[in-house]
Amino acid sequence: MSGSDASTSGRGSLPRVVAASLIGTTIEWYDYFLYGTAAALVFGKLFFPSSDPLTGTLLSFLTYAIGFAARPIGALVFGHFGDRVGRKKLLVVSLLLMGGSTTLIGCLPTYDSIGVAAPVLLTVLRLVQGFALGGEWGGAVLLVSEHGDARRRGFWASWPQGGAPAGNLLAAGVLSLLTTVQSDATFLSWGWRVPFLLSAVLVGVGLWIRLAVDESPLFKAALAKAEQRGKAEQPPLVGVLKHHWREVLVAMGARMAENISYYVMTTFVLAYAVTHVHLPKQTALNAVLIASAIQFALIPVFGALSDRVGRKPVYLVGAVGVGVWAFVFFGLVDTKSFGSLLLAVTIGLVFHSAMYAPQAAFFSELFATRLRYSGASIGAQFASVAAGAPAPLIATALLKDYGSSTPISVYVAIAAVITVLAVLCGRETRGNDLAEMEERGESADGKEVSGAIAGKAATA
Repeated sequence: MSGSDASTSGRGSLPRVVAASLIGTTIEWYDYFLYGTAAALVFGKLFFPSSDPLTGTLLSFLTYAIGFAARPIGALVFGHFGDRVGRKKLLVVSLLLMGGSTTLIGCLPTYDSIGVAAPVLLTVLRLVQGFALGGEWGGAVLLVSEHGDARRRGFWASWPQGGAPAGNLLAAGVLSLLTTVQSDATFLSWGWRVPFLLSAVLVGVGLWIRLAVDESPLFKAALAKAEQRGKAEQPPLVGVLKHHWREVLVAMGARMAENISYYVMTTFVLAYAVTHVHLPKQTALNAVLIASAIQFALIPVFGALSDRVGRKPVYLVGAVGVGVWAFVFFGLVDTKSFGSLLLAVTIGLVFHSAMYAPQAAFFSELFATRLRYSGASIGAQFASVAAGAPAPLIATALLKDYGSSTPISVYVAIAAVITVLAVLCGRETRGNDLAEMEERGESADGKEVSGAIAGKAATA
């Protein structure tokens, strides 16, 4: 399949594919962020009631972080089968797993009812959430990337990325509405369960839309070539680690500032604003709600910008910006002003968007088609264990030990330095034609692809 053929075959269905990926990722991120928001606001009281408030929050964030430990496992399993049987089938499985586990969290008895079994069950369901999300991201962004053409891949592939702020927006919005219409006692008693049970309805909608889209044309073409060769293929993981380990390291490093800053500025900030600054829960939720709406609008803008100036320049602006802004962020929150809190979160998410928007196209363009699901997922999800997983936990521990936000700002700045170095070490991928990579002799183990990528990048 030539590059023109790939783009032509994808154009008619591309908006539908983008919609299916965006809605699916929004639902999955809604489920995932709902847990994080509830961990910051209520889980400490419901599942760890014997602890003091800050320690209860710390333990709650520990169960939150455990979900990240399952994401690399999800990346390996979903990546393997996604590169073998297709992107679409695995995306359906991930949606069912995420929705089912989230709905069951809404049915869990609390510590007062069954004692220590409550946090244990909560942790198990969180692990299932992490496993599902580990497979969701790679499949969603690849389905869009492989349907479109090189010229606007940054723009179209950025839309599934919008599922993160959209999911956060939805989760914070539902919780904000409930805390507005319910008393604290009612919300702690049963109101917190409503957003989790709502996931069952959302998953039904997501499945209906996701089942209607076609498999990636690039994947189908690559699979047909592999069947014609008739040779046994290496497992995708072996091919990735043998021929694309540099690209995996670049992807992991690029995720550090993006992941850490996001969870500090959207999840930890809720606990910081309520517990340390003593702002009302509603005020903190509203700030995240509005900032997430702004970020959702900005992501395709930065995605389109990466099509014009390159993935690396846009990414670097975001990494440097978030490293500097971390030192302004908490000072604004400490003023106890809603306007300052909103400004702090919004500007932080603007810089985050500059990293997150081009990330989908950037990572997709690093790997060969029959290794792409595994490569992109491994690079993204293994980094989340060191980055996003402990971020709220580390931030909470630093606040408890030092009583100051400055060490947290330093923590974010160090992550920004790592990301800048990783992106500088990577090559510019804007303009890579994923179908042309197949024409240049892509093999199942990726031996000939790296040269094709480098050659195309040099002319971009």
